Amino acid sequence: MESKESLIQSLKEVEAWEKGQNDLWFWEKLGRLPFVLLDRITPAFVREKLGLAVDEMTAFLETGGTYLVQDEPIYNRFRKRMKEGSSSNIGVDEIAAAPLSLMNEVAMELRESRATFATVQGATTGIGGIFTLALDIPLLIGTSLKVLQEMSLSYGYRPEEKKERLFVVKCLQFASSDIVGKKAILAELSHFDDPHAQKDVIAQLQGWREVVVTYTENFGWKKLFQMVPIAGILFGAYLNRSTVQDVAEAGMMLYRKRRILERMREIDQRDRINSTIPPQ
Repeated sequence: MESKESLIQSLKEVEAWEKGQNDLWFWEKLGRLPFVLLDRITPAFVREKLGLAVDEMTAFLETGGTYLVQDEPIYNRFRKRMKEGSSSNIGVDEIAAAPLSLMNEVAMELRESRATFATVQGATTGIGGIFTLALDIPLLIGTSLKVLQEMSLSYGYRPEEKKERLFVVKCLQFASSDIVGKKAILAELSHFDDPHAQKDVIAQLQGWREVVVTYTENFGWKKLFQMVPIAGILFGAYLNRSTVQDVAEAGMMLYRKRRILERMREIDQRDRINSTIPPQ
């Protein structure tokens, strides 16, 4: 396990990233201006797809639905990097005990891989302009949910658990929120593993609709630029890539912070126990 000093340094890096998220505020506010007009001209079949996205998000929170990822590919990435003696017995518990640097390496590799996939996906669904946008919506939400679950596994957490699926949705919400929303979510997640706050956290399942509403707004830019067939290829590729990169980065940093804080609590608890043991 890392020393407390190295964990504190890693925590400072995450906190610096959190402060940097405030810079997005102006552009996010500017980006909301055309949404009223765009909603008026959005075809009914696109609205229908957005409604289905709400239903799919509910299914994900309740059961995982069709979005639960396979854990074995993530375990294989760790097997390739770990010593041969433990290569055949890698699971989420072994990953949870792995060095933080190894977790970060796998997470960054996954971020780039999924961003590349999203680029191709966005270009493909951008061919037909606004009409293929209806296909793009569920694909992009699905990709976002899956990459966050991969981040969960990369830091030793189990996305099949309902509590972890809530954390995934909170990461998704963070990536698409303005500065006020980001601050509120960070405050919530700072107490996510506190047993005394656990009931309050689970009760927040009622707020899952906020995520889809925010995503609906963000798709406004796609409605605007992907109305023109062919030209939508470039916009779709760029926007999908940037969306998945932002989501993956948010998941990577928030899961990293969570693991760091958990290890720091373990060190503090160990030090308290050692201080109560009388010297021999």
